[in-house]
Amino acid sequence: MNLATNYLGLDLKNPIVPSAGPLSRDLGSIKEMEDAGAAAIVLYSIFEEQIEHESLELYHHTSIHNESSAEATTYLPTPFEFKIGPEEYLDHIRKIKEAVNIPVIGSLNGKSLGGWTSYAKKIEEAGADALELNIYILQTSLLKTSAEIEKEYIDIVKEVKSNVNIPVAVKMHPFFTSVTSMADQLAKAGANGLVMFNRFYQPDIDLEKLEVVPNVLLSTPFDLRLPLRWIAMLYGRVDVDFAATTGIYTEKDVIKMVMAGAKVTQVLSCLLKNGTGTISDIITKMKFWMEANEYESLEQMRGSMSYLNAADPSQFERANYMSVLHSYK
Repeated sequence: MNLATNYLGLDLKNPIVPSAGPLSRDLGSIKEMEDAGAAAIVLYSIFEEQIEHESLELYHHTSIHNESSAEATTYLPTPFEFKIGPEEYLDHIRKIKEAVNIPVIGSLNGKSLGGWTSYAKKIEEAGADALELNIYILQTSLLKTSAEIEKEYIDIVKEVKSNVNIPVAVKMHPFFTSVTSMADQLAKAGANGLVMFNRFYQPDIDLEKLEVVPNVLLSTPFDLRLPLRWIAMLYGRVDVDFAATTGIYTEKDVIKMVMAGAKVTQVLSCLLKNGTGTISDIITKMKFWMEANEYESLEQMRGSMSYLNAADPSQFERANYMSVLHSYK
């Protein structure tokens, strides 16, 4: 039974890739996921704000004593003394590459075009095999148009691609006016893959303290419907590798996503809820299902239920809207 796949030019033994999250902060957890069968690992994100903060901190501590005596060399900081998030992130990549035998995908989270995009090169130099770009632009201006916002995404992707030679995937969100057009534009800007979809965590209101508070809710199996639909709609039409994420808990979820057109499926919530051994369980049950249904490889099933290959493509379109509403009894 051949579960092999190729994502971002990386040959993977199966399509199960733990996504960016807290499990990738610990080397022990990463090795556990590799032992359980993970084909690659996406590291937790390093944020634009962290990178900019480090630059400002270094500038402050190296310039504050500019008017002091040239002999006062002890004013200069040592690298360790001001080593915060970004440098630790690069060290983390190096340590992981030495400890595991699966591809390591770095993750950058940003919101604007700026110097932070050059950090992608440092991630490449630290040993990352690929980069996942998580662009989070929450636009509150009443004046900026959707076209202007979309251009910001495209410009960021172009800037990052100009700095690295490793493959770059973009973690999309589903809130663009035209997901189809945006996916195509990102591909033409140089994205090698699209991860569908990013889940923006929404704040809540604490009625006791009357404060706005963060509230992280893990995905549920129902959440897979959105990426399933759009990957199926875009497969074969946009020239990128698709990664499915959100709501993937079982072997059947993985199989559905592959049939829609995904090269890999990213998992996290199921690992946080049920443990890293879930990876091994999914892989074992995938093999049983494929054998029972006479599939010899993932390539044999990939895209078989996509928009291009489905017996009734209208099931993915608006024509399905009325029938769904009338089907509920």
